[in-house]
This record gives sequence, structure tokens and C-alpha cells, in this order.
Amino acid sequence: MKLHMVDVRGQYQKIKTEIDAAVQDVIDSGDFILGKEAGEFECHVAGYLGVKYAVGCASGTDALQIAMMALGLGERDEVITSPFSFVATTETIVLIRAKPVFVDIDPKTYNIDPERIEGAITPRTKAIIPVHLYGQAADMEPIMEIARKYSLKVIEDGAQAMGATYKGKKVCTLGDAGCISFYPSKNLGAFGDAGMIVANDPAVWERLRMIAVHGSKEKYHHEILGVNSRLDTLQAAILNVKLKYLDAWNSSRREYAARYDELLRDSPVTIPYVAPTCQHTFHQYTIRAPKRDALAAYLTENGIPHAIYYPIPLHRQKAFMSVGDRMGDFPMTLRACSEVLSLPMHTELTEGQIVQIADTIKEFYAPTNVPRLDETQSS
Repeated sequence: MKLHMVDVRGQYQKIKTEIDAAVQDVIDSGDFILGKEAGEFECHVAGYLGVKYAVGCASGTDALQIAMMALGLGERDEVITSPFSFVATTETIVLIRAKPVFVDIDPKTYNIDPERIEGAITPRTKAIIPVHLYGQAADMEPIMEIARKYSLKVIEDGAQAMGATYKGKKVCTLGDAGCISFYPSKNLGAFGDAGMIVANDPAVWERLRMIAVHGSKEKYHHEILGVNSRLDTLQAAILNVKLKYLDAWNSSRREYAARYDELLRDSPVTIPYVAPTCQHTFHQYTIRAPKRDALAAYLTENGIPHAIYYPIPLHRQKAFMSVGDRMGDFPMTLRACSEVLSLPMHTELTEGQIVQIADTIKEFYAPTNVPRLDETQSS
């Protein structure tokens, strides 16, 4: 059986009848924009997370931008975040003409290090965006304490962590707003782009909803500056079906991660750390690997898919070179960029596939392969 980094087709086949029926209902209704399924999905997500409000939008990237706009962030404001994340986290800060200020990561969790945040705060700091990377919550308690001390907004980037918990509470429910992505490869994935913002403040909710539909409450009456970012009804219908399976799927991911851990524990790689305060959802199963690039090449030779999230930190991306004067070097981030490697992780993995992947990794590090280790240096 062919190995996949993510097997969205295999997952679909198991719930095909339900998905097809939900899609056909939308097609039959002809209500493709802001149809009833979109509103139903907002209610379902709010209930699942335990928040008061949820606003669907077109993508996780849009969710971040709309959340910042709704919370009043803009030109010359400083927003603290991690340099070790997908580009959208920083991209949206720059798009609203604010300034990203990076803080290095905790080398065990890969999330922003709360102990370094206070040193990055200036009179212009207005918000913190912690990223719950790979499916594990950032350490939110000290982050929220700092935010309260300095009257800062907190926007959780939960794009990779739907269903993850921190001290028993779902991520995206702890800050002023939480942003979710339903990109197809996510733990809860649509069949295209889709996103959501959640909040508990009714005033924030009203602004979120208005901004997502051109800044209006009533059609053709535009009270504030907005964007066009609505959750597609077809995607909402699909996600309504899939949401009821999410906890079971996340549980399976944790089981597969535990099996990887068992098989790789005595190998040279470092298995993922799970903070005792968190329930990890393993959107990615990410190891640290000596001779990472050589290992990646060996996996490719042997038909094992893999990915590097992320090879270039955001503070070294050309697009952001001109936006800050206090970037720094962020040694923990740079080290992670040179060592991390994500292995296949999805709901359709089998025991045999996990064993095959782990055996291939251990084979690479076997003494007979030592010369190969010296052929390609890690970046």
C-alpha cells in the first residue's frame, strides 16, 4: 500500500455516503453563499469549543487578519509572535500595516517561549499571537498573565490545533480571539479553503461578522472597512459531517504518535515532547533528526513521504526583511529549522506502515550506513 503524508482520499472513502449526501443537499438548495449549513457549523464549533461565538470565513489566513482588524490593530502597532510558524501568522500582521516582533521558541514544544515575551514589549506593543504549533498548545497561562499586565490583546493561532487542550480547556478559547484553519490536510479539513474565528465578547463578535462581509450588517450598508471572506456553504456542509468524528480522529493520531515514540525511542532522533498541561492532537508528528537532510534523502529513496515544517524562519524570509529593526538571531528557532522532520500522520495510517517508517529511519542510522551520514550534512 502506498504511503501518504496525508491521506484525505482514504478518510473520505470511510464517510463518503454522509459527505455526498450533505453536498447534494446544498446543491439541491442552490444556497451556496451564507446558506444554513454555514450558520449551523458556526454553532457546532462554538459548542464544541465552549465559546459564545464563531464566525466562519474563507481561510485560516483570513481568520488571522479579520481577528486583528476586529481588535483594532493597525498601522505602527507591534504584534509579538513566533518566527517558527507558517507564513500566514506574520504575513497578516504586515498586511494590516502593523509590525511583527519575534520572540524565540521553547526548544521542546516549538511554541513561543513565554519567558522571553516581556523583554520584547515596548509602548507600541498591542498584541501577542501565540501559535499552537504541530497540534500542541502554547503555554497560555503565563502568556495571558503578561497580556493582562500590559493590557495586550491575545489572538490564538490554532490553525494546526483544532481539538487540542491546555489545562483542560480547548485552544482558541483562552485569548481575545481564536483562529482556525480547515485546510484539507488539517485534523478537521474541508475540501478546499475554509476558516473560522471564535470569541466570547459580543462586541468583538459583531465586528468579526461585519468585517467578513465587507464591513456590513445590512446589505449595501458598509459601516466599517471589511473584506470578502465568507465560509462557503459546501465546505460548511462537509465540515458539519466531519466535526463529529474529530475527537476520535485526534485520539487515533495520539495512538499512532505513541507507537512512533515506542519504535523510535532508542534511535538517534528526538521524539516529540508533550507538555503535561496539554493534550496534543499531532497535526504533525515532528522529530529532531541528526543529519536531517541526509535522512530526508534516504526516506525519499525508500518511498517514505516526509516534510520539513519549516526550513526557513520567518525573520529570514525576504518578504519580511524590511519590516523590523529588532529581529535578532533566535538560536532555538534556527536550530529547529535545521533539525525538524515531520513523518506521515493521518487517520488512515496502519501498524505496518508505522513500523516500516520507523524501521527505515533506524536503518539509516545503523552502523553500516555511517559513511552515508558523512555524505550529506544537515542544513
